[in-house]
Formats: sequence, structure tokens, C-alpha cells
Amino acid sequence: MTGGAGDSRHGGSGHGSGSGQMTAPDARSSTQGAPALTERQEARRRRILHASAQLAARGGFDAVQMREVAESSQVALGTLYRYFPSKVHLLVATMQDQLQHMHTTVRKRPPSSDSRSERVAETLMRAFRALQREPHLADAMVRALTFADRSVSPEVDQVSRQTTAIILDAMELDVPTPEQLSAVRVIEHTWHSALITWLSGRASIAQVKIDIETVCRLIDLVDPDRDTP
Repeated sequence: MTGGAGDSRHGGSGHGSGSGQMTAPDARSSTQGAPALTERQEARRRRILHASAQLAARGGFDAVQMREVAESSQVALGTLYRYFPSKVHLLVATMQDQLQHMHTTVRKRPPSSDSRSERVAETLMRAFRALQREPHLADAMVRALTFADRSVSPEVDQVSRQTTAIILDAMELDVPTPEQLSAVRVIEHTWHSALITWLSGRASIAQVKIDIETVCRLIDLVDPDRDTP
């Protein structure tokens, strides 16, 4: 899961940021408020994120040292800090980049079930299995999210928007209702919690699958087209 990401046109909810109810346009903008980068700046940023992912995949959180990232990405240390003020900023941005890459992959081969809840569960389990293949990288990114303070809120929001975008795409929704967005937030929080418990060895992949499938049933409960007694 350490490859480069394709462009994403979607975003997500206010995970970990204290933001209020999101509208559909808010939920679908993964680059909201970010200044545009030149082609050269974007290429430099991609090298930095690639170096961060490679170092984390080899040795986890502690292996990501800013000086080594700068050397691996062929940028000056001062330049690296202008892009990412700390290792936590960098690793949270790396998680958003990895999720964006996964989102692109899912779009090329979307889940096939007729059920929205089953499509979301399948998509999130595919994300889990991708992280399972890179456990050191997954642990580094989740630790960074855990350590993130308010200064990292923009990067954390990007992770949240990207996660919500993945879920909304699996639901095949263009204009989700407020109730559907609430369900998406609960699913997102459960996915993140399940990732933490799996990384800490307190849950197996089988248990994670059960938890994800269970929480995804919320989608059926808030479906406005659902038959009610």
C-alpha cells in the first residue's frame, strides 16, 4: 500500500476535528482549503511522502527520522520542515496519501454487491488487508494520528475526508442525507478503532471483519428507500 496515489475528487466527515454536520460538498472535497502547488512542488511533496512510507514500512514510527526522509527524498531539511513541520504531520499526511491510493484502486475494481452495507464492508476490509500487508507502516500512521494535537488538525481532517469519500463511493451516493452522513461517521470511527485494536494485538482480522460488517448495517437502517413496517 506504499504506492503513489491518484487524484481523488471526494472527501469526508470531521473525524477527530470537532467539526459539525457536513454537507455533501464538504464530504466530497479532500483538498478543501489547501493551497495549490506548482508541478515542481507537487513532485517534491510526492517524493517526501514516498520516502516517509518506505521508511515506516521498514521500521515503523521510530524509523521515520526527518533527516533521513530529507536525504531519501533529495530535499533540504529546511524544505522538508516547510512542507511538514513535524514527523506527526508527515505521517498523518502519509496516511491520507495511502488512503487516496487505495481509493483509486477501489474505483478501478469496485465491490459488486447489490447491498450498500455489503459494498462498504467489503471496501473497508480490502483497506484492512492492504494495511495488514504493511504492519509497520500501518502502526506508524496510526500512532501519528493518536499523537496528533490541534496543530495537525488540517492533516487529520484530510484523513477523515478521504475515509468518508471511500465509504460514500462504496455506497454509490452523490447526495447523502444527514442521517446517512451520521452513519458514515460512526462507521469511520469504528474502522479506526478496529484498526487500533488489531495493531495492538487485541483483535484478529476475523473479529475486525465481524465488527465492520456489524456497523455497516447502519447503512441499511438509515436508507430513505428502506421499507418500514
